[in-house]
Amino acid sequence: MVKVTFITAQDQQISAEAAAGTRLLEVGQNAGMPLEGTCEGQMACSTCHVVVAAEWFDRLPPASEDEEDMLDLAAGVTRTSRLACQIVLTDALDGIEVRVPEEARDMQGR
Repeated sequence: MVKVTFITAQDQQISAEAAAGTRLLEVGQNAGMPLEGTCEGQMACSTCHVVVAAEWFDRLPPASEDEEDMLDLAAGVTRTSRLACQIVLTDALDGIEVRVPEEARDMQGR
């Protein structure tokens, strides 16, 4: 199992676990995070935008051009922003920490 720590906009830490091969979007949704994932992982929206902790960011495969284009539409993007639907958990990511931006709460309510 791969451990993930989500940090909410209120700085609350939520721990979750999932099998390697699981997309971070599903892990977050199962943990109650406001990651809408409107397009169901097809990279047609940015409603699963997360900010990956800097120490974990370089361990991820680089974002595709399509993912970069979608991130351009997300609110509150940082250098370590990614789409949760594009992060597939591996054993090397055991312990990864990601922040769910405040903007995610607004999208969830729409």
